[in-house]
Parts: sequence; C-alpha cells; structure tokens
Amino acid sequence: QVQLVESGGGLVQAGGSLRLSCTASGSTFSAYNMVWFRQAPGKERDFVAAISWSGGRTYYADSVKGRFTISRDNAKNTVYLQMTSLKPEDTAVYFCATDQPWRSTFYTRPEEYEYWGQGTQVTVSS
Repeated sequence: QVQLVESGGGLVQAGGSLRLSCTASGSTFSAYNMVWFRQAPGKERDFVAAISWSGGRTYYADSVKGRFTISRDNAKNTVYLQMTSLKPEDTAVYFCATDQPWRSTFYTRPEEYEYWGQGTQVTVSS
C-alpha cells in the first residue's frame, strides 16, 4: 500500500515556473516507477511524465517535452515535476501515481495505476 501526497500547485502567469512535489509513504519508495498525470476540466486524465524507480530513465509527453523535468529523491521519498515556460493549456489538476514495484515499463494510461494522490491545482493565466 502506497500513500501519495502532492503539493506545490498554484497560480502562475504564462511563461512562469512551478515545482510540484509528491511525497510517498507506506512502502519502499525506491522500488516504484513514479508518474505524473494531469486533468483539465471536462477532459480526460493525461500522462505527463514518468521516472524509473532508480531515477535513471525518464519519459515525457510530447506536449511537455523540453519544458518539464521529472526527478526524484529516494532519500526523501519524493518525486518532483519542475515546470517551466508554462502555458495556459497547462492548467489542470496534477496527480502523481504509481503501481507495482520493480516495473520495467512505463505505462501512459491512467487505468494502469493503482495508487494516486489527491491532486494539486495548477492554473496558468495568460
């Protein structure tokens, strides 16, 4: 069982930056791939970024590639999403998620993930 808590969301102007955090508890954090999803009002939950349990591999949605960076600190049980050059279309609730430990593959569909945080709102004004 894994518990996830996101933080760091807020209101920012277009072109600005934010860093989201997701802190895990309840299991061995360093065994889990971690992912970020986002969901805008009235839209489906979309994959944003993923990082392997070791931190050695990352994967990004095309829409955020070059602007967002996912990282993790296994000593702090925390995964981060550094967001730069933010656009109004980045406005959404951002969720971190994970599933079973020691997975070798990144999955981009939300139904592949069992454990979710409560989400943190990011609003980018134009």
